[in-house]
Amino acid sequence: MSKSTKKKEVVFIDGGRTPFLRAQTAFKRFSAYDLGRLAIAGLISKTKLDGSHIGHIYYGNVIQDINTSNVARESSMAAGLPDSIPATTLSMACISSNVALTTAKNSILQGQIGAAIVGGVEIMSDIPIRFRKKFRQKLLETQKYKSPTDWLRFFKGLNPSDLLPEIPSISEFSTGETMGQSCDKMAAKYGVKREEQDAYALRSHQLAFKATEEGFLKDEILPVSVNNAETVVTQDNGIRPDSDMEKLGKLNPAFIKPHGTVTAGNSSFLTDGASAGLVMDKDFALKNGYEPKAVVRSYTYVAQRPDDELLIGPAFAIPKVLDEMNLTLDDIDVFEFHEAFAGQMLTVLKALDSEEFAKQRLNRKEKTGNIPYDKLNRWGGSLSIGHPFAATGVRLVTTAANRLIHENGRYAMIAACAAGGQGHAMIIERFEE
Repeated sequence: MSKSTKKKEVVFIDGGRTPFLRAQTAFKRFSAYDLGRLAIAGLISKTKLDGSHIGHIYYGNVIQDINTSNVARESSMAAGLPDSIPATTLSMACISSNVALTTAKNSILQGQIGAAIVGGVEIMSDIPIRFRKKFRQKLLETQKYKSPTDWLRFFKGLNPSDLLPEIPSISEFSTGETMGQSCDKMAAKYGVKREEQDAYALRSHQLAFKATEEGFLKDEILPVSVNNAETVVTQDNGIRPDSDMEKLGKLNPAFIKPHGTVTAGNSSFLTDGASAGLVMDKDFALKNGYEPKAVVRSYTYVAQRPDDELLIGPAFAIPKVLDEMNLTLDDIDVFEFHEAFAGQMLTVLKALDSEEFAKQRLNRKEKTGNIPYDKLNRWGGSLSIGHPFAATGVRLVTTAANRLIHENGRYAMIAACAAGGQGHAMIIERFEE
C-alpha cells in the first residue's frame, strides 16, 4: 500500500485524571476551569507533550459556569498550551468526553489535525443557582432605567416566591423524572432485585479499594494540591471499603418510596473531577516519539425513549460495534462500563444475555451474550470511584487501555449510558508496532 493511500489510524497515547472526590469535600472551592486546567497540565507533563503538536482541544462539560462557558478554551490556555490552538466544549450528558474523543478521532481521520487533547470536567460542588425567570426579567428591565424614580416600579407584579433562588433540576426535561426514578422503573421491568443491586455496588467498592491499595489506579491519577498547597490529594475519596451487605440493606429507597430498590448505596454519587487524554494520528505519534497505548477502533451512539429505558443504551450500542468489527463478546478481554446505578448495570447485562431482548428489541436472531464478571470493571467503577459527568468517558478509556497492558489483552470494550435515553460503546485495541 502506497503512503498516499495508507489507511489512517487514531491512537490513544495516554490519559489521566484528577482524583474523583465527593461533592462538597476538598475540591468544593474549585471551579470547572480550575480542575480542567489541572487535568490538562497534568497530561502535558505526563506525556511530555509538545504543545505545538496539538491541533484542537475537545473538552466536555455538562453543568456550565456562564463565566467560562467554553471551559475547553479557558482551561487549555491556563494549562500552558499555545493560544493559537482552537478549543471546543461539548455536552452530551454522561458521555460528553466520549464525544470529545470520537470528534477528535474524526478530525484526525479527515486530516484536519494530527493530534488533540480530549477529556471533560464537572464541579458538582458549585452548580449555577439563578433567580427565577420573573425576577430575572425585572433585573434586565433595570438596564433601561434612567432616573431613581424608575426603581419605584421594580417590585410591581412580583410575588415573594419570585425572589427565591432557582436550583437546577436533576430530572429529565422530557419526562420530569429523575434518573434514579427511571432506573427504579427499569430495574423492576427487567426483574433486577434489590439484593443483586447491593451486591453489585459492594463489588464495585471492594474492587476499587483493592485496585487503590495495589497501586493500579495510581498511573491514571494526577495529584492535586489544595488549601494553598498545604495538602496534596492523591486518591479518590468515595470508595467505601467498610461497606457490607448488612449496611447496604438498611438503606431506604432514595427515589420511589417505599418499594423502590435504588438507594444511595447502590447509586453513583455527586462528584467533582476532571479527565484528560491525548489522541493522535498513529504515524504522527510515532514520528514525534510518542508511545501509544491503544488504537481507537469502532464506536457508536444510540438513543431510545427516555422513560423506563433511560439508561439501557449500552445494550443497544454494544452489538453494533461488535458487528462493525466482526467480533463477539468472547473476543473482548477488558470491559469498562460506566456504573450510573447498580440497577442500570445489571439491567444492561441481563438485556445483553437475553434471547427475548435480542429478538424483540434488537431484531437479532441470537442474544449478544454474557459478560463475565472477571473481565468487567476489575478496578472498580463509577459507583465507587465517582462520576463527574463529563469526565467519566475518558476515565473509562484510560482505565481500559491500562488494563489491556496490565492484563496482556487485545481488545477492550467501553460503554456508557447517558441522560436523554442515550448510550455509547467503543472498542479499542492494544497498540503493537
